[in-house]
Amino acid sequence: MPVQPTTDSPNTDALLATLRRIADALERIAPPAPTAPDFDAADAFVWHPSPARLDPVPKVNRVDLVLLRGIDRMRDVLAENTERFARGLPANNALLWGARGMGKSSLVKAIHAETNVRLAGDGARPLKLVEIHREDIESLPALMALLKADPHRFIVFCDDLSFDTDDTSYKSLKAVLEGGIEGRPQNVIFYATSNRRHLLPRDMMENERSTAINPGEAVEEKVSLSDRFGLWLGFHKCSQDEYLDMINGYAAHFGLDYEPERLRAEALEWATTRGARSGRTAWQFIQDLAGRLGRRLDA
Repeated sequence: MPVQPTTDSPNTDALLATLRRIADALERIAPPAPTAPDFDAADAFVWHPSPARLDPVPKVNRVDLVLLRGIDRMRDVLAENTERFARGLPANNALLWGARGMGKSSLVKAIHAETNVRLAGDGARPLKLVEIHREDIESLPALMALLKADPHRFIVFCDDLSFDTDDTSYKSLKAVLEGGIEGRPQNVIFYATSNRRHLLPRDMMENERSTAINPGEAVEEKVSLSDRFGLWLGFHKCSQDEYLDMINGYAAHFGLDYEPERLRAEALEWATTRGARSGRTAWQFIQDLAGRLGRRLDA
């Protein structure tokens, strides 16, 4: 009759040692458990989904709100929406769409800073800005789950948002904004900028319509994603007068002493050589001018 090995037999010891080595190896390769972010570390953060973390941004790359010219209506509407949200009142997700270089992302960052100045004056908790990259949109549900348990209020911001053919990550955005069971947390609002009004390319929208069970009664796919944004703000190419107003505003703000007619002529030539007038073009000209004058652009 064969003898069964006891727990202290060499074979058992070897098996237990092997199992311990396997368990230790699995622990080493397993992703670390996400730690609760320290939202007091900064007022702005960048989301990284793998591993899940929010990196604080001590100094945000932004311009003062007073320097954003030619977009007064959009500025006022977005500022009011942000102020309501920051104070716990109903507010809408916002889509800032339109011409390149007209200050869409700059406006979001500037209004976030201005809102926090007013909140600090009232002794209120600051509003947090969280940037999510376009390629990480599918991780939005994980980000929302991390934010909803915190007492702060958050703007989740995605710059240059658009989707290409065969890209299905936009469905995650749809669900988070309105369509999911949980929906958007009460302490989170979503702001996005895009050069496209409807975010999806035309061939992708036509394909969605053609695969609908009942195309005649299906939601109009041309706007079904954009419709999740209650606030649409359109940014259009600026006129020559608006462009020169930007130039003069920058020059005055930074104390660039330059002959007015020469400033006008060089600014127009700068825009002509680039084939566009925009806030970005104006800022690039001012940087060039300041460099030629040996001046630093310290806001």
